[in-house]
Amino acid sequence: MSDLDYDVVVVGAGFGGLATALELTRRGARVALCESLSYPGGCASTFRRGGFAFESGATLFSGFEPHQLFGRWIREHALDVTVDWLDPVVELRTPGLRLPVTRDRARFIESLCALPEAPAPAIRRLFELQSQVAGALWAMFDDPDLLPPFDLRALFRHAARLHRYAPLARWLGRPLGAVLEHLGLSRFTPLRTYLDALCQITVQCSAAEAETPFALAAMDYYWRGTGHVRGGIGQLAWALARAVEAGGGTLMLANRVKGLSRQEGHWQVDTRRGVLRARHVVANLLPGGLMRLAGLSPERVGSMRVLSERVAEGWGAAMLYLVIKAPDAVTREASHLELVRDEQAPFIEGNHVFMSISGEEDTGRAPEGHRTVTTSTHVPLRKLGAMPIEEQARYIAGIQTRMRESLEQLAPEWMPHVTQVLPASPRTFQRFTQRESGAVGGVPRRAGLSHYRQLGPLRVMEGLWLVGDSAFPGQSTLATAVGGVRTAASVARES
Repeated sequence: MSDLDYDVVVVGAGFGGLATALELTRRGARVALCESLSYPGGCASTFRRGGFAFESGATLFSGFEPHQLFGRWIREHALDVTVDWLDPVVELRTPGLRLPVTRDRARFIESLCALPEAPAPAIRRLFELQSQVAGALWAMFDDPDLLPPFDLRALFRHAARLHRYAPLARWLGRPLGAVLEHLGLSRFTPLRTYLDALCQITVQCSAAEAETPFALAAMDYYWRGTGHVRGGIGQLAWALARAVEAGGGTLMLANRVKGLSRQEGHWQVDTRRGVLRARHVVANLLPGGLMRLAGLSPERVGSMRVLSERVAEGWGAAMLYLVIKAPDAVTREASHLELVRDEQAPFIEGNHVFMSISGEEDTGRAPEGHRTVTTSTHVPLRKLGAMPIEEQARYIAGIQTRMRESLEQLAPEWMPHVTQVLPASPRTFQRFTQRESGAVGGVPRRAGLSHYRQLGPLRVMEGLWLVGDSAFPGQSTLATAVGGVRTAASVARES
């Protein structure tokens, strides 16, 4: 190894790459972290335009309780990160419903049960099942050592926990819609709307389609250390990048990786600043992007081809980045709104809009008295890609018009005060994040047993690994970071 530049080169400083690099430096590896952009974070970054700072995507972030991964890192690495605990965490709005999702889980469940014509006993049964499943699965996020690769101690711990996994068995490979039907809840519109909206932004499909264990775990998202990073999620990304440097790693921003090639016993990484050599490469990329970068044919790496096709069946995002003069009588804290205009239509293409609004204490993001707002809606990648460029532009413009209509109807206190609008398409999102095709959210977790075939770090070939939201454990910033930690463990075992 002494004749190589690094033990590991990590390609991409999204949260999967940041986590991998940080964990490898903790284990004593010589690490280079290369990022095409001049700032870290990838899809979960904070970028600047025209003197304003916007979140790249409209979303919420979990894992900040002291015992959880981000909370532990903030403490152990003395990261300069402040987390604000919002209450409500998010508010769901439809033409006939305003449903605050409070930090108190029990209080939220009771608010659902108190709605007109609510089948309260069935709602409570749903959340009892959900609590059992979420408790079993979230424990693996709170303690990543419970995830592969396993050592003997982890296997013993899993054996002792088998009774906690029993509620999963009945619903493996089945959609959440089947659970709702079983409990007599499929026609209670407020609950269905809440679950469809939540599933669309977490497991990337409707509740009727969603793989039940993933969906039941996602239903706990708002109560699993979910908070607002003051100044934007980019503050956490920068803090982790600096922690990598403090641990001895080399951070190379604005250093695009142009190619990967396998040499005798190592990888050669062709970058904008020159060639790096390392025994391992960990790519925080989409599978198709990694195959092109490494010159791998689909026939050679069939699993990557399948994964790439599943990503292509997912989503891009149409965005509206707004600057708004804060109206009177709105909260001074950051806030999040989830808007649905038509509960019977698909929750995409401007009908379903997620809105993340900065707070007064997010200094540097907007002038005093103003807020920056990121709004997003899902766009089917397959549908968009089948259109000619001119038709794509009209299609996205139509979606953005519907987004404005949704905002005006369901967030009327904000829209009269808009001072600037920066519209963005999946192509724009690709430019802001270097995310191939502007894809968001990774692999849609539609019902099926295929999600359980790769339940550990994704080794593409000798010395080449994939991390990110298309690799297990999948979606969310926390999940990609946990995946990075476990991938680092696998890399260390082979070093």
